[in-house]
Amino acid sequence: MCLAFPAKVLEIEGDLATVERSGVKRAASLMLLPEAKVGDYVLIHAGFAMQIIDERELKIRDALVAEMNGAPRTVESLTL
Repeated sequence: MCLAFPAKVLEIEGDLATVERSGVKRAASLMLLPEAKVGDYVLIHAGFAMQIIDERELKIRDALVAEMNGAPRTVESLTL
């Protein structure tokens, strides 16, 4: 199974972006997603930005991960 994680684009220099997730910054390639802009949320897999997602999708993904880890919050409250 492959898992992409969402991150916010902070800076772009050429084909490389600096992205941040939970306070951790790292580099990600934008070669597969050249339309990404600073401020976008993107899914990162194997160091490549694969897809732009909106903030609502980010919250749903975070809720799902929290539920998988045993948190009591539910995704249903976010999708109404």
